[in-house]
Amino acid sequence: VQISMQKVGICGSDVKYWTAGAIGDFIVKGPILLGHEASGIVTKLGPNVKNLKVGDRVAMDPHITCRSCEFCKSGRYNMCPDLFFLATPPDSGALARFHVHAADFVFKLPDNVSFEEGACVEPLSVGLNACRRVGVTMGNHVLITGAGPIGLCSLLVAKAYGAAAICITDIDAKRLEFAKSLGATHTYLIGKDDKPEELGHKIGQLMGGPPHQTIECSGAQFSVDLAVYATRHAGAVGIIGHGPPRVSFPIVTTVAKELDIKGCFRYVNTWPTLIEMISAGQINVKPIITHNFTIEETLQAFETAKSGAGIKVMIDCAKKMA
Repeated sequence: VQISMQKVGICGSDVKYWTAGAIGDFIVKGPILLGHEASGIVTKLGPNVKNLKVGDRVAMDPHITCRSCEFCKSGRYNMCPDLFFLATPPDSGALARFHVHAADFVFKLPDNVSFEEGACVEPLSVGLNACRRVGVTMGNHVLITGAGPIGLCSLLVAKAYGAAAICITDIDAKRLEFAKSLGATHTYLIGKDDKPEELGHKIGQLMGGPPHQTIECSGAQFSVDLAVYATRHAGAVGIIGHGPPRVSFPIVTTVAKELDIKGCFRYVNTWPTLIEMISAGQINVKPIITHNFTIEETLQAFETAKSGAGIKVMIDCAKKMA
């Protein structure tokens, strides 16, 4: 389907590709469009499209997969070895007036879900995938390390899942205050004198019991250590954060506590769930949308995202009529 793009959010990966030209093995070798947090209006249909019609308001899962490998057939299409993913080199993105995408990775938005909220389904999906991977459920204690956009989206999902206590850590006091406003029951400002093992014990006391799950969103060695020391015996640690290519684990503690360490890569089968949750009022993502720019102001939007001044920066791609 052809989509008239309406809103595209800027992800940290977009900023990284713009400033550094690479994230790990994904290297920018030529011009590409950025943007994979996207929503719009269907303007044209391919000949075999049955699930959409022209005029539908939609959000897009950035994947396009082979649909025939063992991972696709088992529902884990994010592991497909032959996938396309928006704005991940060499694949181009959706920050444009129009974009063509596979219809089965495009999802209708209800009338009460805005284009901004539709674009935010993508970062929320990272949080939902992590919560699913580590098994967050009602009454759990959850620790989230890192209060950036992904940490905050993980917070929103864990809250919607019924977590009884959610503690989020960061080195930025303003981000932690914002996390409180989103529903964090506890926050902790990490200082230069903090040590992971001692802090892990302290967080357990702060929360009234150690977390059942920890979702690591910072990529920092300190936070990986903290996740292991803080999480209760037989708990689970989900790793989202991309830091240095190699980090170390306190392996003796990991084994002795029988912790499940779960890699959390992007997401799978999340758009229908999150669209329904936003529509039903179970997740309110509007507060994290802090800045809006037009497509003509894209450079300014990226500078704002790079500065860390906002949480989620949105670009309006729709052409305004004179």
